[in-house]
Amino acid sequence: MSHRDLDLQSLHIYPVKSLRGYAEAQVDVARWGFEQDRRWMVVLPDGKFLSQRERPMMARISAKPGAGGLALSTDFAGGPWVPLPTAAAGRRNVRVWGDHLTALDGGPAARAWLSGELGTDCSLVYMDDTNARPVDPAYAMADDRTAFTDGFPVLVTNTASLVALNHELPAPITMDRFRPNIVLSGAQAWEEDHWRRIRIGAVKFRVAKPCARCAVTTVDQMTGARPDKTEPLRVLSQLRRSADGVIFGQNLIPETPGRIALGDPVEVLETGASNLRFNR
Repeated sequence: MSHRDLDLQSLHIYPVKSLRGYAEAQVDVARWGFEQDRRWMVVLPDGKFLSQRERPMMARISAKPGAGGLALSTDFAGGPWVPLPTAAAGRRNVRVWGDHLTALDGGPAARAWLSGELGTDCSLVYMDDTNARPVDPAYAMADDRTAFTDGFPVLVTNTASLVALNHELPAPITMDRFRPNIVLSGAQAWEEDHWRRIRIGAVKFRVAKPCARCAVTTVDQMTGARPDKTEPLRVLSQLRRSADGVIFGQNLIPETPGRIALGDPVEVLETGASNLRFNR
């Protein structure tokens, strides 16, 4: 149904919520999102998640999954290898926004290292049960699930929309500010507002809702610094403020599992009138 060629520009995984992500040439997609994406999370002693909103320096910490665990590091030094927790590790009550669930504790080595790097008492937890967290039923089906994302399994962005935004910003920013899973090119700016279903390779995705943005977009994802604490939110609030908040990108829910890879064809299966009410 698309009238132009769309290209799969890049694919990104963020193994630990709010830590640095990395690009992959191909990813396996489950019903709850990309395999390895946000299965881990940093939590405070009360179980509340910790993010770049409170600790921008989290962007400087890398997490890379491997066989049987996760390697933590910074640009300056290696960190601990964290084995996948077993049931013997014990379960903890954790909280992601309004969702309460349990997760396996990542152990004392991860706690000590992360607490030192981030300057606050915090721990690492792992989601072993991918059925544990349903997606908001206002935008999803009863069996839709997600991991430790802010709310939806997958986020897609459009390179032309970033070009349009950068045209209005005092200094350009890169796409990693928005921490997408899928970056597409070949569309017009903001065309993603009208997508309702898309297919990449053999995997179909439902477009659940626009993605409301927060202060994480002000953090340089390589340095953990905030060069300008107001941008891009100030300009986005002028261009893209809606009833859902300040918008950039679209949240997706996988309809079918499978593998997607750079070079796969991209097709818009269904379009519709934008449900956004922008304040111009």
